[in-house]
Amino acid sequence: MTAKKKALKPIMLTSHPAGTAEAVVPIHWGAKDPLTRGPVIGTLTDTAQRNCMGSHSGAYSVYRALAVASGSLDPDHIPDFTNTAPAVRIGPFDSWYDPSRIVSMDPWGADVGDIFGDYIKQGYNIQPTIAITRAHITIPEIVSEVEEGRIAVDGDIVGPTGDCKVIKAAIEPVWFLPAVAQRFQIPESELRRALFEHTGGMFPELVTRSDLHVLLPPIGGHTVYFFGEVSSIPDLSKELTVRVHDECNGSDVFGSDICTCRPYLVHGIEECVKTAQRGGCGVIVYNRKEGRALGEVTKFLVYNARKRQEGGDRADQYFRRTECIAGVQDMRFQELMPDVLHWMGVRRIDKLVSMSDMKYNAITRSGIEVITRVSIPEGRIPEDARVEMDAKKAAGYFSEKAPPSAQELNNTRGRKLED
Repeated sequence: MTAKKKALKPIMLTSHPAGTAEAVVPIHWGAKDPLTRGPVIGTLTDTAQRNCMGSHSGAYSVYRALAVASGSLDPDHIPDFTNTAPAVRIGPFDSWYDPSRIVSMDPWGADVGDIFGDYIKQGYNIQPTIAITRAHITIPEIVSEVEEGRIAVDGDIVGPTGDCKVIKAAIEPVWFLPAVAQRFQIPESELRRALFEHTGGMFPELVTRSDLHVLLPPIGGHTVYFFGEVSSIPDLSKELTVRVHDECNGSDVFGSDICTCRPYLVHGIEECVKTAQRGGCGVIVYNRKEGRALGEVTKFLVYNARKRQEGGDRADQYFRRTECIAGVQDMRFQELMPDVLHWMGVRRIDKLVSMSDMKYNAITRSGIEVITRVSIPEGRIPEDARVEMDAKKAAGYFSEKAPPSAQELNNTRGRKLED
């Protein structure tokens, strides 16, 4: 049904708020009392009420704009959050009160209805940035492991058909810019200017509103899958297995064999399931950082360049081909990644299912202990993905074996592009 279009309101520039040059409800990032910390009030509300920059729902806010413009959505719609409370409660933990420990998400984002109910009654449109629900997931490889007897059916974590019971959380990014800048060791003014200039001036408040320090960036966030008891995560007497996985649609969903992403993700899920069955908890953090955060178009251009270069796809040119196109080898910048782990109350990871030196270093620098790092089993590596794997090992990724020599790198070849 199409919503009735309303008369257009005058455009209010976000760089020129009505009535005041200061946020009506200030945000005191890291305050122990959430009411003292204050709600994050972004788009979908009166310009004068906003105390942050950007839009809720990240890139999906553009679709909301289309829905409003086409008349299918009432721009003044007020969400009814009845029965949407989190399926399980997470926190609060001491890490929530450290303004430098969690800087890229709102730890209180799942409970805004309960915490900030009085603000909502006063007409403030406050949106959750975290939602937590229960689910069943079915992974074909896990089903095969069950059928072959390598994973047990327990009726709690794993069902008789090989389906897994999980808790999953969706998290939208919320950046506290002073602490984000500190994490990257740059001045906040430099960060704000770069964000303004390289988003086409999308958020003028970055350079005109020095009183606003919180940004809802137009990017994807995280989905977290919990296997086992979420409440056991901070308990150092219970085992914790974690895989932090950066999105790779081609492999994760469609099974492309040029990389190890899906095989490693599945191996991480297997380890999480087994940990949960031993009484611990397994966690998969799925980050929306397609193509090392370079995007899928750039990733496919790199694939073409790798396979068409002289000598075909080669491990010794793996990172160079990306840098030639994108100007950088990797834009995931794992500095912000540990925040979601601190939100869960993680203090120690018994098994980190990752070979990435960048992820490991970011996690341990943030104060989380890692006991064991788990490599992808050799038998899980697709033949065409050995170019990637050898290149990463040579670049410093964790491996039980010695990294390949220069000669071995030069000899590692993948398939050429079949034009």
